[in-house]
Amino acid sequence: MATSTSIDDELLRAAQSVAASQGSVLSRRQLYALGVPRWLVAREVRARRWARVGDQAVCVHNGPISDVGRRWAALFVGGPRAMLDGASSLVASGLERFDEGRVRVSVPRGARIRHRREYDVRQTRRWSAQDRMTDAGIPRTRPAVAALRAALWARTDREATYVVTATVQQGLVRPEQLGLELLRIRRDRRRPLLHEVVNELLDGARSLGELDVARALRERGLPAPARQVLRRDGRGRYYLDLYWPQFRLVVEVDGIHHSWAENVVGDALRQNALTMQGDRVLRLPLLGFRLEREAFLDQIEEAMVAAGFRRAA
Repeated sequence: MATSTSIDDELLRAAQSVAASQGSVLSRRQLYALGVPRWLVAREVRARRWARVGDQAVCVHNGPISDVGRRWAALFVGGPRAMLDGASSLVASGLERFDEGRVRVSVPRGARIRHRREYDVRQTRRWSAQDRMTDAGIPRTRPAVAALRAALWARTDREATYVVTATVQQGLVRPEQLGLELLRIRRDRRRPLLHEVVNELLDGARSLGELDVARALRERGLPAPARQVLRRDGRGRYYLDLYWPQFRLVVEVDGIHHSWAENVVGDALRQNALTMQGDRVLRLPLLGFRLEREAFLDQIEEAMVAAGFRRAA
């Protein structure tokens, strides 16, 4: 016959197993459904083997809570219909090099909310069950929905532009999906900005830098470039950021990833191949564009003039 101690150990192992996919955080409802009684939860917390996470969740160890665990804890605060939303949803879906800040959770209007300072749990009229990801992962909104909401809730227009562009650049969503979701947004002060950004992305831009440079060139009255033009060389296919075929001019917009060691050699080989094919290549590092914007634009215009461009009188 099993002893009470062995039964308790089995229950604790079951809790550990289920919690493994949730950053070691379980809701009290989950624990009770597993058969773990209240007194056993209280004992583990009192012995400091487990730790309470608010009044709705427990971490089944006594170390720091992981980012995944924090997201699950925020969902438990929001209740059974809660979903990660905005930047939190995107990061949970794989968005890299982006700080989500406080975990953002959306719940429908009328839902009961237990407010906690470390989580941003809000009722929203935009909540819809159809927006939820259908995989078995953490409850969250679909990337196209999350990207646009992250932009609507961003602190600045620049942050809004960046998060939408990064979501496309990192392959979480296609511009066409953003376009469809954007039709659902009827009223918001950032709606015109998002229409502009999504239209740029549909037209081929794949980085925040390309959007900035293309806009600056347009403001200067310079000819619009073709974007993401496919080229081939002996090593395979690649895309040009900005290209003016009439001037045989290429401008490569270099974000921080171009300075990573694995990209330096490939960038150099592509530039050499373009030069040997008769194109003139200008490199535009984003940091330089922020610091010496007009100087780089002057160089682009000078290259166009050298190739025959003339402004209308």
